[in-house]
Parts: sequence; structure tokens; C-alpha cells
Amino acid sequence: MSNAPDKPSKSEARPRHLHGADLHGIGRLGLHAVDEVLALVESLHARLMGSATGPVSGLAYRRARAASAWVGRLVDDCLAPRPGAAHPQPSSAEREAVLAALNGVIGDFLASSGNTLAIPMRLRRHGRPLRIERAALAGTIPHPGGKLLILAHGLCRCDLQWRRNHHDHGEALARDLGYVPLYLHYNSGQHVSANGRELSRLLDSLVREWPVPVEEVAILAHSMGGLVARSACHYGRQSHHAWLPLLRHMVFLGTPHHGAPLERTGNWLTVTLGRNRFTAPFARLGQLRSAGITDLRYGNLLDEDWEGCDRFEHAGDRRRRVPLPRGVRCYVIAGSTGRRLGDMRDRLLGDGVIPLDTALGRHPDPALTLGFPESRTWIGFGIHHLDLLSRVEVYRRIRAWLGGEPDRG
Repeated sequence: MSNAPDKPSKSEARPRHLHGADLHGIGRLGLHAVDEVLALVESLHARLMGSATGPVSGLAYRRARAASAWVGRLVDDCLAPRPGAAHPQPSSAEREAVLAALNGVIGDFLASSGNTLAIPMRLRRHGRPLRIERAALAGTIPHPGGKLLILAHGLCRCDLQWRRNHHDHGEALARDLGYVPLYLHYNSGQHVSANGRELSRLLDSLVREWPVPVEEVAILAHSMGGLVARSACHYGRQSHHAWLPLLRHMVFLGTPHHGAPLERTGNWLTVTLGRNRFTAPFARLGQLRSAGITDLRYGNLLDEDWEGCDRFEHAGDRRRRVPLPRGVRCYVIAGSTGRRLGDMRDRLLGDGVIPLDTALGRHPDPALTLGFPESRTWIGFGIHHLDLLSRVEVYRRIRAWLGGEPDRG
């Protein structure tokens, strides 16, 4: 019995680039942008004038804000989705990519403000959400085998973007090893710990409702998805969730286990701007970036890593130690734009996004080093961060590990 992915019906409605509810979300987001620009201009005005804004200019700003609020009420009245509205038509790949990028950058704000553009966490196949109920799963997935593969995407990405250069690791593993691939779709702008906790609850429901007994669970995670998966293991153990004892394999592709230099640079720039009275208003722009992005400064996994502090301050690494889950065979694949270990590209760029040592879980502090065995570690040279999704040599290594190739050494 084949576990090849089920294909969407040709009779389904044509995917749309824009859904009706998007208009409300875009309108609310545009008004928020107007408010941010007003605050920036007013702050610059006050600093350049050397005092608070005068009565005339102050009145102008108040009127502008009042007009923005009035437009906001009009947007809500005219465009807000009505309860019981028809389910939207299927979404186009282009719309999904734009929403994923937007959620990565400001997804925490979208979620906290109730914006319709915020992505809820779900498991999907072919961009269609799965209803986690036994009968619904049996009706949706033609051959629900007992080997589940969860694929977790990275920052500003979505589940549809596992397909790259006509290859999808999930589909290939279904064909070659009989896994049932289920693609995680989540708001990558929220805190990693929030996504980790929610993922653990989702997987707990999944294994309880799966139509046949679950033999094993495997996780394949790219970039930030690896942090979310590690966080889910931590919260799954705390809550005694049923999926964690079934987890057999976890493969990390270019995961920033110890953070990303780009976020540390962004944090430094924001703090530097804030120290000068004339540039301080522009620091507000840097503070628009999401909680998910700031978690990438050092690779936060837990609530305790960020609670009680200003995430935009220039502070040191305060993470709690979170080892790899016991009893799970964990594997790590890192890309390098260099041609060999230690050359200039390898040392300075890593895979172009994540440094090599960070992707391999290595850290100057032995307590934070993850300690992947050499037999479960692989470095691909001449491979960029996104190439990890499509290069044939990367897939061969994943297939060998998940297929039971004996560890070497």
C-alpha cells in the first residue's frame, strides 16, 4: 500500500492571490503603519525643535490620529469578516509566500492585534489544513500509515516552500521509506517557546486521533523550525504528551542552535541608534521586528529565556540549557558556502545565513554544546542555506539516516 502524497482534486476552486478577509487585515496593518510614521515624525519634530511640539503642530498630530482612528472604524465596519462567513477559496503559492514573510517579520503583532493576516498553527498537506479528528483524517489521507514525518519550516517560510527545484524531502521520504509527510504551518514571528508549546499540544492531539496506531514519529526541521522542534520536546516532556515517546528521529537542517549573527547585528544597530537624541526615533523602526526574530539572537527556546527583560536591549546570552531529547536519534546537517573546512567563506559565511559551529550545535561553553555524534553529523560544502531543501546529496544523507543505515564510528 503506497504512502505517496494525496493530490488535490482538479475540481477544486482555483487558488486565489487575495482572500476577502485579507483586505481587512491589510487595512488594519496600513493604519498601524500610519500611526508609526506619525509617532516617528512627531518625535523627530520635537527633537529638532529642541522642545515638545507646539500648540499648532500638536493639534495637527491629534487631528491626524483622530482621522486614522475614524478610518480604522470604517475599515472594521466594512471589511471585518462576519461570523459564519463562507470558507475562503484555496490560497495561491504567491499569497502563502507573502503571508509567511509578513508573519516572520511582524507576526507577533499580527497575532496580538487579532489581525486576519496572522497565521494559525496547523498541520497541512498541499497547503490544505488537516482537521485533527480521527474520521476527518481517515477521509483526507488515503493511506494513513503508522510512520509520521513532521516537516517544520523556518523563519518567514511556509509549508509549501519545502518544494524547491522540483524536489520535496517529504514526498521523497514517503516514496522511499513509507513515511506519511505532514507539513507544519506556523507564525514564525511569535516566540519560539510559544510555537514549541503549541506544536507539542498539536502533536499530542495528532497521535491520539491518527486513524491507525502510530509506530513512530520523525521530525525534519529547517532553520528556525529546529528551534521550535527542540522547544516542543521540552514542553512535551513537561506535559507528559503522548507523542514524545514515539519520537524516534529528529534531523536538523541549518538550524541556528546558538543564534544568528544577522539578529545580533540588528540588535546592536537598534541600540546604537537609540543612544543619540537625533537618531533615537529611528530605533522605533528596529523595534518593529518580531519576537521570533529577536529569539534568534542567541537561539531562545523557553519562556524563561526572554521573560522579564526588554528583548530590544543589548544583553548577553541568558538561555537555559536545553539538551537534545533523550532516546531520540538526533542528526545535524550544516551547509557551507566554502569549498573545504576552514577556508574564508566557510569561516566567515557558513551557509550564508548560519555559521557552521552554530548549525552543528557547538559552543565555547561546554554546557551549551549539544554534542551531536560525528556519525550523525554531515557538512555539505558549496551549499547555501536554502540549498539544504533541494540538494540531492542532502536528501541521500537524510534517507540513509532515517532508513536505518548503521552509525559509523
